Amino acid sequence: MQFVVKRDNLLRSLNFVQGVVEKKNTLPILSNVLLQLKDKKLLIVATDLDIIFYDEILDVKIINEGSTTTSAAILYDILRKISSNSELKFDLKSENKLSLKSENADFNLLCLPTDNFPSFADKFDSDEISINNSKFLKLLNKTKISISNDDTRHYLNGIFIHLTEGNGRSFLTGVATDSHRLSSSSIELNNQENFTPFILPKKTVFQLCSLLIENSDQLKMQISENKIKFSIGKTQLISKVIDGKFPDYKKVVPTNNEKILMVPSKEFVSSIERVASVSLDRKEGVKLLINKDNVQLSVNSANSGDGNEKINAKFNSENLNISFNSKYLIDIASEVENDSLKINLKDSVSPVLIEDGSDKNSYYVIMPMKI
Repeated sequence: MQFVVKRDNLLRSLNFVQGVVEKKNTLPILSNVLLQLKDKKLLIVATDLDIIFYDEILDVKIINEGSTTTSAAILYDILRKISSNSELKFDLKSENKLSLKSENADFNLLCLPTDNFPSFADKFDSDEISINNSKFLKLLNKTKISISNDDTRHYLNGIFIHLTEGNGRSFLTGVATDSHRLSSSSIELNNQENFTPFILPKKTVFQLCSLLIENSDQLKMQISENKIKFSIGKTQLISKVIDGKFPDYKKVVPTNNEKILMVPSKEFVSSIERVASVSLDRKEGVKLLINKDNVQLSVNSANSGDGNEKINAKFNSENLNISFNSKYLIDIASEVENDSLKINLKDSVSPVLIEDGSDKNSYYVIMPMKI
C-alpha cells in the first residue's frame, strides 16, 4: 500500500474523525482510523460502534492499493504540525508499520490489521430526503441547547426529529428537552410519505453540526429501522438512533400566557452575563423584577456577593417577580435571531414561553426557579 496525498485534504477528514473516535477505548482498534485505497480513491473510516464516519479523497496518487489502520489521534497530531499544502508520502512497510514522509520529516506509525476493524453492512432501503444544509444546521443549533445529560432517561439525550403540520404545510421538526427547558425548531419540507420519527443522539448532533458548518453541499438523509444516514458530498455519517419513546412535549408548551415582556435580546444576554459573574459556580439563579418599562436583574451569592442591573423593556401587566437559571436563559436568548425577545409569562411558577419574531417556526419553554 503506497500513496501520495496533500496534507490539507487528509487533515480535513481527520479533523472530523477526532469527534467520532473515543480517546480511551477498551478495544484498541476503535482508536484507529481505517485508510483504504481502491477504485482510484482514498477511503477514510472511523467508528465508535454507534457512529460511523466515511469520507473519500479523490485527489490522491495511488502507487499500490491496500489498507491499514493507525492511531487517529497520533496521525492527526502529526498532520497538524506539518506545514500546509505539503505532500505526504505513505508506504505500508509491514502489517504493523506505516511509513509517513513529508519534506524533511520521517515517521513510522504502528498499525493494526484491518481484519479486526468492524465491518458494516447497513441497508437503507428508504427514499433519500434532501434537506437544505444551512436550514437544518440552524434547526440543530436551536434545539441542541436543551438536550438532557441525564442517563437515567436516555430518550432525552438527543433531538426528537419528526414531521409536523401547520397551515396545510409539512415541517421537519426537532425538539429537545431536559425537563427544565425545551427547544423546538421546524423547517418546511415537501410532503414526505412514510417518515419514521427518530431521536438523534447528542454526539451525532454535534458531529453533524461540524460537518454542516464545513460543507455547503446538499444534505441527504436516509432512515432504516434503527439507524440514520446523512450524506454531504463525499462524506457520510451513519448513526444509531436512540431506542425509546420521546414524551408528548406539546403538553408542556403554554398556550395561555398573556403577560408579554419585550426585551432587547443582546442587551438582555449581556446584562445576565454581567450580574451572573458574581456567582462563581453560576448555579445561583438570576432574579427578574419586571416592571412596565424595565427589568431589574439581580444575582445574590452567599459566597461571593451580589450583582444588580436594570435594562429597558416593555411589559403589558402588573409587576412580576420571577427567577431563572441564568445559563438556560443565556443559551435560549443567544439563539433568538430577532433584536427583541418576546417572553410570554403567566405567573412566577408556571412554564414560560419564549418566541423569536424573526423565526416563527422556533420557540422555547423554560421553567422558573424557586429562590
